Amino acid sequence: MTRPQGTIAPILTPFENDGRIARDLWISHAKWVLDQGAHFLSPFGTTGEALSLSLSERMQALEWLVEAGISPTRMMPGTGVTALPETIELSKHAVGLGCAGVMVLPSFFYTAAGDNGQARYYSEVIERVANPALKMILYHIPQNSGVPVSPALTARLSAAFPETVVAYKDSAGDWNNTAAVIAAAPAVAVFPSSEAQLTKGLANGAAGCISATVNLNAAAIRALYDATIAGTDVTATDAAIKAFRKVIQDAGLIPAMKAVLAVRSGDKRWLNLRSPHENATLEHGKTLLAALGPAADHIGRG
Repeated sequence: MTRPQGTIAPILTPFENDGRIARDLWISHAKWVLDQGAHFLSPFGTTGEALSLSLSERMQALEWLVEAGISPTRMMPGTGVTALPETIELSKHAVGLGCAGVMVLPSFFYTAAGDNGQARYYSEVIERVANPALKMILYHIPQNSGVPVSPALTARLSAAFPETVVAYKDSAGDWNNTAAVIAAAPAVAVFPSSEAQLTKGLANGAAGCISATVNLNAAAIRALYDATIAGTDVTATDAAIKAFRKVIQDAGLIPAMKAVLAVRSGDKRWLNLRSPHENATLEHGKTLLAALGPAADHIGRG
């Protein structure tokens, strides 16, 4: 894989009641999302509560997926944390397992570092991982990180590391930024905010979507992607997945999706979120399923 494309799920992280990652739910959910049609998984994104997980938890959980028979070539885990050595450690581990790529946040907290500081950070990650198999997705989510990955920085990194910096995940929801990155770095696969911009993105040179709601609606989103690529009329399908997305997004993505899965699976462990988030509730899940109606009939079924 040199330029990823398709529909990618930043999978949820389920927890036991004592706070440990629930290994069985983690594996079964990952397999279900792939079976539903997602091209790739991206463990340890924002949706997976990644910044609430330790390095050892992330590495062990990634190994669990591989041990369960999920090909690492279908995985692009998040590896970006605040400390440079830890980002390097997570990235080396993922590449060593054979993962298709890694999704890397900019160095955050020191928000005044600017493009020069971020270019130094990303360059040092790449140079210290020192593995030609490394494929990097730049992760732009300034509303959470406080630090942008600008179009100019993307172009700069693409030019410096053309075989490594292969993609850009834009979670800001600003189409103008997405379009600017596509224009500035044409060799980079750009993923707009969610499936709500999938058809518009594909029509304008984007590569697909990396979206939280692929966790619940992978089959429909994959069908929309395939139909759009094929050039067929997707008006009704596009409207349906946007409506699905809005219900979940308006309810709070992580607790909403976990609540829905808890109701449909009958497993209350899905209600657990790691602090500082509050746990989800069954009542919330029932309300959301009622709002989604038949569009959610597939959830919880093999």
